[in-house]
Amino acid sequence: MYYVYILKSQKDNSRYIGVTKDLKRRIQEHNSGSAKYSSSKRPYKLVWYCAFIDEKKAYDFEKYLKSSSGYAFTKKRFL
Repeated sequence: MYYVYILKSQKDNSRYIGVTKDLKRRIQEHNSGSAKYSSSKRPYKLVWYCAFIDEKKAYDFEKYLKSSSGYAFTKKRFL
């Protein structure tokens, strides 16, 4: 399974969108500071995730969520 997830920074309320095969491990990486991009905004809280069987569909959905229309969609529907 591939998981598309949204994390919310408890420091500044920004969000992080990503894809992983191991959701628990990836959240721990974000909160421990070992994930470069997100280390300055930790700690994070998981606010949403979705599981995909197909890797391409997961990455395509992540790309959509990071677009301007996907950003508006997540703000309206998920957060």
